[in-house]
Amino acid sequence: MPAKPTRAELLAAKNTTLPDVIAHGLKVLFCGINPGLYTAATGCHFGRPGNRFWPALFAAGFTPRLFDPSEQRELLPLGYGITNVVPRATATAAEVTDREMVKGGKALESKVREYAPKVLAVLGVTAYRVAFARPKAALGLQSDAIGETRVWVLPNPSGLNAHYQTADLAKLFRELRDGGCCDEPEA
Repeated sequence: MPAKPTRAELLAAKNTTLPDVIAHGLKVLFCGINPGLYTAATGCHFGRPGNRFWPALFAAGFTPRLFDPSEQRELLPLGYGITNVVPRATATAAEVTDREMVKGGKALESKVREYAPKVLAVLGVTAYRVAFARPKAALGLQSDAIGETRVWVLPNPSGLNAHYQTADLAKLFRELRDGGCCDEPEA
């Protein structure tokens, strides 16, 4: 586990980017809005203490145990990956402009076509609405796909999203898991 970043390290992380955790043919590519400063400073997706991504992933049955953000690459052998709509790190997602979201949505669509995950799970309904010009989108499976990739929208797991606690997130993550994304192909 990386050490807690200093204030100087957090400030230096502003506008930096973080490599995706990605491979071809994943079951699910989880997609955050953009990295926070803590995440960028540590190099670990959803790395800020209080972010509920990792506990929700475990509680929903995606991982065999609660992973530390520093173990993010252990998702790949399980068939899961992580990316962001906007790669630029900011203190809050509110610093990301709609223009960046739309540009990020186009880049994400290209990435999804290249890597072909079974499901793209966007973590943030507002981000999805803006990035993909779907103003009425709701949580859950979307009617639109990107190539053969189904699109599922989940709530943002940030600790700043007070509408959803870990148990609520886990329930929604499990709906994705039970919705057929993680079945092994039939022989």
